[in-house]
Amino acid sequence: MPSILAEVGKTFTTLAKGFSVTFRTMFRKPTTEIFPNGPVKFESRYRGIHVLHRDENGLEKCVGCFLCAAACPANCIYIEAAENTEANRISAGERYAKVYNIDYSRCIFCGYCVEACPTDAITHGHGFELAPYNINSLIYRKEKLLEKGTPKNFQAVTPASSATSAT
Repeated sequence: MPSILAEVGKTFTTLAKGFSVTFRTMFRKPTTEIFPNGPVKFESRYRGIHVLHRDENGLEKCVGCFLCAAACPANCIYIEAAENTEANRISAGERYAKVYNIDYSRCIFCGYCVEACPTDAITHGHGFELAPYNINSLIYRKEKLLEKGTPKNFQAVTPASSATSAT
């Protein structure tokens, strides 16, 4: 008989502990996001879709050194480098990334590519929506990865504007 009373006592003690957790959290404000209707809050170290940056002159920071592709454990970065010419200057270095592709069906968002970049050309952005119907649309090309807009002091030089400024 004493063992049955001890078991009943332990059962009620365990139930009281479990229900105390339930009752404490039942009346708290929920921490769920209202994503489609409200803003998304990102943590400071969030690793989203990559962004390729430009320098203050509007040139691409990527110099086609292949260090990000070499550091990638998932082998999802593909780069083809080309030489810069004075007539067609794309980046500040001798070379630039003619082709820069990231395959997000393979990317594990580890951040090694960001750490390996000597010119800080690639960083993680805050893009997070990667749910397409076609897997081929998960390959992001350089044009899609480049940061939106151009810097304030950047002016594109066209043959017509250079001819009028020379006169």
